[in-house]
Amino acid sequence: MTAAQKALLDDIVWVDPDRMSGEPCFKGTRVPVQTLVDHIEGNSTLDDFLQGFPSVTREQAIRFIELAKDNLLACVSS
Repeated sequence: MTAAQKALLDDIVWVDPDRMSGEPCFKGTRVPVQTLVDHIEGNSTLDDFLQGFPSVTREQAIRFIELAKDNLLACVSS
């Protein structure tokens, strides 16, 4: 992960051992990022996820998915 990608991730996700047992959550929320992954794996749409977790913004979710995609592609391309 590049420094620029890390900075982007820090804008989207926060980790605090005193909140949600340290699980990575969308910044400003108590919604674990794993919840978005679980919804996608369960064949839910992004809109379904956002309706269920209105404290997460569309921009946060999309930026997280894009970062995950970019890092995964970088792993398989090298």
